[in-house]
Amino acid sequence: MVILTPTFNSNGQCEEAIKLYQKAFNAKIDFLLRYSDADPRDFDDSLTEEQKNYVYHAEIYIGEQRVMFSDIIGLDHLIKSTSLFLTVTLDSAEEVKKAYEVMKDGSTTIYPLQSTTYSSCFVSFVDKFGFRWGIMTEQTER
Repeated sequence: MVILTPTFNSNGQCEEAIKLYQKAFNAKIDFLLRYSDADPRDFDDSLTEEQKNYVYHAEIYIGEQRVMFSDIIGLDHLIKSTSLFLTVTLDSAEEVKKAYEVMKDGSTTIYPLQSTTYSSCFVSFVDKFGFRWGIMTEQTER
């Protein structure tokens, strides 16, 4: 069996991002492990008090899809890319608008809320953490 799991890496903002996605998509936190609770042999760096509270590994579910998260220590600059992104398909335009409303502060819009040939409501943006999202309905009549 092959399982493809999207994984988001950040530098100290992981927990804040998880909480935002939890609110936007009614995501369920399945697992959250902090550096302070992990086996220190897993990483080479000595940690500051702040870093001990960073997320070492977390898993949430957006619908039935597992998404993993972690704060990467020792990588001062993570390279952001907007060519690969997650698309979340919701049942109605109202749900799309609600999720976008939760996530739009500090974001950069790529495609504004609009109706397309394949979706009654679609939006694409880079959130305040630097991750690109597409939120849409699947059918045009909703």
